[in-house]
Amino acid sequence: MDLSNLKPAKGSVKTNKRIGRGQGSGRGGTSTKGHKGQKSRSGYSRKIGFEGGQMPLQRRVPKFGFRNANRIEYKAINVGDLQKVAEAKNLTVIDKDVLLENGLCSRNDLIKILGNGKLSLKLEVKANAFSKSAIEAIEKVEGKVETL
Repeated sequence: MDLSNLKPAKGSVKTNKRIGRGQGSGRGGTSTKGHKGQKSRSGYSRKIGFEGGQMPLQRRVPKFGFRNANRIEYKAINVGDLQKVAEAKNLTVIDKDVLLENGLCSRNDLIKILGNGKLSLKLEVKANAFSKSAIEAIEKVEGKVETL
């Protein structure tokens, strides 16, 4: 076995159709494009969504809704979740790195702490935003709130 007798597996390589190479090839003349019409001409390319002149779907379906370009999307994490993480890992400071390690957020998420659940540990919490109830819950057990 050497480089001179290597070849691909049988049936893995197909020869492509040689179109427009004379009548004898069997694919001369109209070159498999049929007779006349827009699609037989050189340089033809169909627009995306073209439906043969019928009103295309993207124009038949009405427009609706609104997306606010200035909306800030936060990842919501409840105070109860912070309690669980702090108990499990024996922590006093909770920031983005801690939440990342425990799978509560992704790397690019903005974090907002919400006030759902019970908090009994004194924690120092660092996040991008806090709800009023979350601030109350954290400060009630003499914890600290730091907005990033």
